[in-house]
Amino acid sequence: MDCDELDCFLILATELHFGRTAERMRLSRARVSQLVQRLERRVGAPLFARTSRRVALTTLGRRLRDDLEPHQRGIKAAMARAIASAKGIDEVLLVGFTNPLTGEAVVKAAEAMRGRHPDVAVEICEVPFNDPFGLLRQGEFDVQLTAFPVRESDLDAGPVLLSEKRTLAVHKGHPLAGRGEVTVEDLAGVALLDFEGEPPSYWRDFHAPPRTPSGREIPRGAAVGNFQEALTLVGAGKGALLSPAHAADYHPRPNVVYVPLAAEPVDYGLVWRAGDENRAVRAFADTARKVVA
Repeated sequence: MDCDELDCFLILATELHFGRTAERMRLSRARVSQLVQRLERRVGAPLFARTSRRVALTTLGRRLRDDLEPHQRGIKAAMARAIASAKGIDEVLLVGFTNPLTGEAVVKAAEAMRGRHPDVAVEICEVPFNDPFGLLRQGEFDVQLTAFPVRESDLDAGPVLLSEKRTLAVHKGHPLAGRGEVTVEDLAGVALLDFEGEPPSYWRDFHAPPRTPSGREIPRGAAVGNFQEALTLVGAGKGALLSPAHAADYHPRPNVVYVPLAAEPVDYGLVWRAGDENRAVRAFADTARKVVA
């Protein structure tokens, strides 16, 4: 089995865009297409549904992605521990992040950790879009910088480190696309994309509220597994998405408009398993408060 095929598949499953996948892998788009086709021949069925405007995972592709991702994270963690041991590092701290903004913050804190705590190696990885706490509970991460609210009895949370406004991502032809600002009340009748899986109901309702403040229904749209998939549907006019404000800079799409939302901002903070606040977690939390907040 060619590792490049699996890496390419998992990156494309996240990006849902051949160009961005090629950039991340530093390959040509033709090579990315070749790797995907080779893996599909090996499997014996399509893993992606492709059109001129959209790339989406097939049901088989989703299943393979879900089966492979834990093994890929395990391999990366094992390599990180081996490398750390070879360098005389005492501990490897696995840190998750939820989006580009939190990713940059985690990288900044990790760089500061090298000088403050050289005996701790920090490895970072993205938290799944639709499963905010599952991998943390499973021990895939030791701590993660994540979007609030967090109201889990088995998880502890630190203070707010980052905060930003939110936007409504809609198709450029949507009636709200030309507005300078929208409110939650304006979302009545607007189908907001839902999340695959079973995130906590309070978390889902914050990121995709079911009703306006006056009680009018905000319908649920299609369920999505990652942010790129969500933007693909928004760009096709198949739903709308509440997104953090930084998405307008990090994820521009020709058919997607980000309209400022007059609502409470989204806050971010560190979360870890209750009772597992060890020396490395405390050191990272202290460093993050000093260099991020």
